[in-house]
Amino acid sequence: MPCRILTLQSEAQWPLLGDMLAGRYDPDDAVEPVVRDILAAVRSKGDEALAEYTRRFDCPDFTPALLHVTSEEVAQAVASVPADDIAIIRQAADNIRSFHEAQKERSWFVTHDDGTILGQKVTPVDRAGLYVPGGKGGDTPLLSSLLMNAIPAQVAGVTSITVASPPRPDGTLNPHLLAAAHILGITDIIRAGSAWAVAAFAFGTQTIAPVDVIAGPGNIFVTTAKRMVQGRVAIDMIAGPSEILILADATARPDWVAADMLSQAEHDPLASSIFVTTEPALAEAVTAELERQLATLPRADIARKALADWGAVVVVPDMDVAVAIANRVAPEHLEVLTAQPWELAGSLRHAGALFLGPYSPEPLGDYFAGPNHVLPTMGTARFSSALSVQTFCKRTSIIAASRAFAERNADAVARLARLEGLEAHARSAASRNSQQ
Repeated sequence: MPCRILTLQSEAQWPLLGDMLAGRYDPDDAVEPVVRDILAAVRSKGDEALAEYTRRFDCPDFTPALLHVTSEEVAQAVASVPADDIAIIRQAADNIRSFHEAQKERSWFVTHDDGTILGQKVTPVDRAGLYVPGGKGGDTPLLSSLLMNAIPAQVAGVTSITVASPPRPDGTLNPHLLAAAHILGITDIIRAGSAWAVAAFAFGTQTIAPVDVIAGPGNIFVTTAKRMVQGRVAIDMIAGPSEILILADATARPDWVAADMLSQAEHDPLASSIFVTTEPALAEAVTAELERQLATLPRADIARKALADWGAVVVVPDMDVAVAIANRVAPEHLEVLTAQPWELAGSLRHAGALFLGPYSPEPLGDYFAGPNHVLPTMGTARFSSALSVQTFCKRTSIIAASRAFAERNADAVARLARLEGLEAHARSAASRNSQQ
């Protein structure tokens, strides 16, 4: 049995599933002191600290001179990547850019009859730092993470973007990663990983300018570092391990459901894959499919542990209960494999992204469709949203009051200020009243 099977008769039995998932929320208290020391070292020693940590964990012969990737290295990398791969990256980038162009906000203004103008100005931040994990030994670079983080920043209008990724043992970055950066027109690329890359973004070094927003996924050290520098800089979100919840009725194919569950389970031993269905026979068929597909999965050990610890097949009496359970979980990815998925879309209130219908598997969104794959996890979809163009923008209120507005409301403003004990505020407002 690859994962537990639960039968929930109503939403009231949600704790049977919720208590199981609660263990994923436990932080590792041993990480924070380590990250605090890393942040302090980079803040104090700059490039030398980056080189020191990189020698220790990634590339034994690393020096500060190797921090910045040269244009010649990028050109060589692009030349080494197959043309078909270049075309695929370009198509994915085009899809992602098209989607995010629709998210752009405009500044707006409202003019009152007395001439007062009120409004909001939308402005991109000046600098963004994007972290891209190197993958297994640098051989499986997260190209999609670069695309999903960089393109919204570019659409927002951010003019200075720095990308950081850990080098391979020989000091190089994966050619596909450099090719993706080249396609996006990003030239500021540094070889640095983990918490020390986040520290460089937050504090700056001798050769790396500090940024305004840090975005990008990473392990517990990256995530902890982002949390600890939040406030000094903005961050995209505090993201946890990947997760998927699939709702299905009798029309769903068990092999597709199992494949979609495994697409998340292979990420990480802490990944969560949950299947909720109204059909007991489908639940049994999916369980059998999981076993069959695990037998040939290269990352089967990781997927098996994730399924055993955090996976579940949940049988419910009707789709109303299924929807209620899904809203309780508030998953990162929520697939709806039912005969009429759009009928449920309105009642599914809490999810990072909705994947509607049998031909919308989660990986389609991860890599290619266009919506962002940087999504809230650990139930935070109840109150937070996907990374977007807005992540890299700020909004400034504009007040241009007319003389008539200021004079007419001077006494009211002064009264409110005095109720708060702020006499200088009151006098500032009252001074605009020519009748006094």
